[in-house]
Amino acid sequence: MPAFTTLGVPADLTAVLGDRGITEPTPIQAKTLPDSLAGRDVLGRGRTGSGKTYAFLLPLVARLAASGRPATARKPRALVLAPTRELVGQIEESLKPLAEAAGLTTLTVFGGVGQNPQVRGLRAGVDIVLACPGRLEDLIGQGHCDLGAVEVTVLDEADHMADLGFLPAVRRLLDATPSRGQRLLFSATLDKAIDVLVKRFLHEPVVHQADSAQSPVSAMDHHVLHLAREHRIPVLVDLASAPGRTVVFTRTKHGAKALTRQLNKSGVPTVELHGNLSQNARTRNMEAFHSGKASTLVATDIAARGIHVDDVALVVHADPPAEHKAYLHRSGRTARAGAAGTVVTLMTDEQVRDVRDLTRAAGIKPTITRVATAADPVLVALAPGERQTVPGGLVVEAPATPAGGGRSGGNGGGNGGGAARSGSGRRSSRGGRGRSGGQGGSGQGGSGAGSSAKNGAPSSAGAKGGSGGQGGRGRRTGGASGGSSAGGGRHSASSFSSGRR
Repeated sequence: MPAFTTLGVPADLTAVLGDRGITEPTPIQAKTLPDSLAGRDVLGRGRTGSGKTYAFLLPLVARLAASGRPATARKPRALVLAPTRELVGQIEESLKPLAEAAGLTTLTVFGGVGQNPQVRGLRAGVDIVLACPGRLEDLIGQGHCDLGAVEVTVLDEADHMADLGFLPAVRRLLDATPSRGQRLLFSATLDKAIDVLVKRFLHEPVVHQADSAQSPVSAMDHHVLHLAREHRIPVLVDLASAPGRTVVFTRTKHGAKALTRQLNKSGVPTVELHGNLSQNARTRNMEAFHSGKASTLVATDIAARGIHVDDVALVVHADPPAEHKAYLHRSGRTARAGAAGTVVTLMTDEQVRDVRDLTRAAGIKPTITRVATAADPVLVALAPGERQTVPGGLVVEAPATPAGGGRSGGNGGGNGGGAARSGSGRRSSRGGRGRSGGQGGSGQGGSGAGSSAKNGAPSSAGAKGGSGGQGGRGRRTGGASGGSSAGGGRHSASSFSSGRR
């Protein structure tokens, strides 16, 4: 492969890559960089883990540095759009050293956190904005951001944005950027939804494909374990307690939460990642997985793209995904950057046809093994090493907040949940908000007790406090009820695929 400097990457950016141990371009980088550095619109397709991030960050930084225009208030010079907060964060991690070397400023924009820091950053003037479409549209609508000065626009994981229903917002945002600006679109697959964007927004684009649309990694071994439903949890516990990092995918948010609870109960330090978590909880859980405090991450398809953790040895599809693209992206969390990895799909009798169709569409031929118990020797072959468990698994706690008077809902007092409102003829009522916590179950920021409704009728919602996980629904008892720490009704770990993603 040619060196980065041979492709036209400036020496200062090449030095940054060298400091991070990146000395040779990947195929997608080698193919796209000459055109993107020259200012052409580029459509690049490469599978997950192929190096697409640097393929667009290097020309983005190089061209902004070369143009030398100053950043002005509310008008960023470049825009990178990505479908999830996690992916935005990972792009920023790769961008930061490149931007600093070129004297450029960056800002992330996404929901789930307060907008004031983002508004202040835009007001101060920023070169590069990395954003999820929803929050960026909100800030534009409020007059805090104007895309009229954007020189380079990047769409990362464009097909995933289409899958998530973001295309209308993406089209509106691209319409707000100058038509004369450079546009780079990168995607793992090229389908009709992507064609719509290409025809409307890219000018005489150069198309580069680094591999086929069905491109399982050669260093990735694919296995299907055919088992009875009651054996899924014991098999998962055995695989996840082997040495190394494991990512387990479920189809739904409630399934991820239930499985995380079960794995921790079985002694496997586990964290969860799904759409019901706050941004702080997502960040906290990912830090635990990155650092090794948690050896297993249980996630929905929110983690199928953009989540990069070194040395993930095993990916397990506890629930087979609904379509083959999700299978390939989930599986791509292992065997990255030339490393080897193993992918295991759990299949029950009723899933045989779906899994067969799924693997055929994904272009893979997995090894299928019927497993009768969690003591089957094939499990050690798939995840070798001595099984290790920790009593209680891992509990990632939120930082404590100072005790103080809390805001009440209705007649609620300040310490924990206050008295609940009770209206005539109503079955239930909601407890007040508190900061320091009372006697109820844990909540996002604390614990509180929700008072029962009038005449001992069932209470429906526990109070929210100020320092713990999300307070959920109270039990339907005749007296006071605390919020459930699960943030909702109880779910058995065997029902992974019930509920919404």
